[in-house]
Amino acid sequence: MGHIARKRFGQHFLADAGVIDAIVAAIDPRPGQALVEIGPGLGAMTGPLLERCERLTVIELDRDLAARLRRNPRLDVVESDVLKVDFAALADRLGQPLRVVGNLPYNISTPILFHLLAVASRVVDQTFMLQKEVVERMAARPGNKDYGRLSVMLQWRYDIESLLDVPPEAFEPPPRVDSAVVRMQPLPGTQAVDSVLLGELVTVAFSQRRKLLRHTLGRWLEARGCDAPFDLQRRAEEVPVAEYLALAAACRTPE
Repeated sequence: MGHIARKRFGQHFLADAGVIDAIVAAIDPRPGQALVEIGPGLGAMTGPLLERCERLTVIELDRDLAARLRRNPRLDVVESDVLKVDFAALADRLGQPLRVVGNLPYNISTPILFHLLAVASRVVDQTFMLQKEVVERMAARPGNKDYGRLSVMLQWRYDIESLLDVPPEAFEPPPRVDSAVVRMQPLPGTQAVDSVLLGELVTVAFSQRRKLLRHTLGRWLEARGCDAPFDLQRRAEEVPVAEYLALAAACRTPE
């Protein structure tokens, strides 16, 4: 296509037609929906998505690729770092909650997930290609070695489902890791907690995974003067998401 993948943008272009068809079928876009694609690159998914919907908003940082995408009148091109995009304002402009999709740059995938976490209430669903290891951490359950801060913070707001694995040879150039496609659907009636406080609490809890929580989280709770009932004779990976949420709610920062 005359474009050389740029390492600084983490570019690996999806090239396997079978994988593309499977992802688009899983997304199942419909005309009239507010579909937003992050990192469309050379448009491998963009074209098939457009075949099923009337218009598509794409977010592309690479200036050359953005210029190429603008040639298609059915694309609304946002040339920007995705971490600087105001998705709430985008939902307002499009007049409805967003369906967000994309092959995310693996070098900044976690920051993108946390950036979108803040606007989960404005999203219908998110379907992303990510490093398989990250997807396993996102979907991990308590007691699993992959269960950690990312699992808790995302499962607080989303139902997470791993849809399919994608091998390196499906990309050009091939990444050095396996990939996976994940669907994230915001949960209804999510418990309202202070996201900053929850993030701090969970970070402390998982800071020394092999130690019992009384050595880490226990000291943090004591320093905050929080005496909420909580079993500290466990390791962080043994605690369900609901218990972390309840603890965060009980230890809200004083006004």
